[in-house]
Amino acid sequence: MTTIDTTWSARPIAPRTRLRLTARGRRALAFVVALPVSAAMAIAVISGGSALAGREAGAPEGTFSAVVVAPGDSLWSIAERVAPGADPRDVVDAIVRLNALDGAGLQAGQSLAIPADYATGR
Repeated sequence: MTTIDTTWSARPIAPRTRLRLTARGRRALAFVVALPVSAAMAIAVISGGSALAGREAGAPEGTFSAVVVAPGDSLWSIAERVAPGADPRDVVDAIVRLNALDGAGLQAGQSLAIPADYATGR
């Protein structure tokens, strides 16, 4: 008969060490993290204002006429009134682009520019 003899030897287990940062290490880590963030912010600030101003003179005189919005008017009703023979969707799109409107909300008394192509139907 064969016997297996095992002996248990207790090895000392090395204690786990935690990462400890010195004051210099914390400053270096903060600098490494802050550098890309500050660079991105600087680029955003420098390039952010380039689209605000332009040297364009605007639309040449005579390429549009003006219409004053009456109470209850909508872009659709103005488009049908100024260009009865044209598709109102195209006229509304041209008015929105020419006036740089954000939405369809109009105020009574507001002046809208109408492209000369559509103003002939008035």
